[in-house]
Amino acid sequence: MTTSLSAELWPDVQPETARRLMLAGVESFAKRGYHATTTRDIAGAAGMSPAALYVHFPSKAALLFEISRSGHEQTLALVENALEKAEDPVERIRLVVEDFVAWHARRHTVARVVQYELNALPEKEFEVVTELRRRIERIVRDVIAAGAESGAFSVTDSHTAARAVLSLGVDVARWYSERTRQTPAELGKDYSELVLRMLGTRAA
Repeated sequence: MTTSLSAELWPDVQPETARRLMLAGVESFAKRGYHATTTRDIAGAAGMSPAALYVHFPSKAALLFEISRSGHEQTLALVENALEKAEDPVERIRLVVEDFVAWHARRHTVARVVQYELNALPEKEFEVVTELRRRIERIVRDVIAAGAESGAFSVTDSHTAARAVLSLGVDVARWYSERTRQTPAELGKDYSELVLRMLGTRAA
């Protein structure tokens, strides 16, 4: 991962050394898992001394929290932005799934840490991230419920359907790599068609 990528991923994080540590944290957590990663591993991957990490983050858990919070805020924003592009529930779900899946493919290393190291967070930080997840799920659930009410979707439980839709997107981060035949955008479009069929709507 490069400096330019760190700025793209976390444009609001300053200084650059903090972003370098976040990138090193992502690489280390993705490679070893949170619990097996030491602060020395992270600092070494960033080309710094172990003491340098504590200048920007008080603990390994604080670093994970910053990575996780930022990732969930980004996915919340892309879901909200997708809704602004359409009013029809079918088109809204199509756009949400396309963007959500593409993000988890394009940022698969970050997304794996964001999604699969969630339980390593301390309780207070876990609740902050969990509330972001609830907001994302509520948005998707409400769109599905609106589609079911209008007759566009055929679902019996919009809550369960929303979780299924989001789970499909999250799982992309587990297996996607640069060797995957489909691009993130192509995968997003394919998944959106699958989701529309799952919700009982024939994809256009």
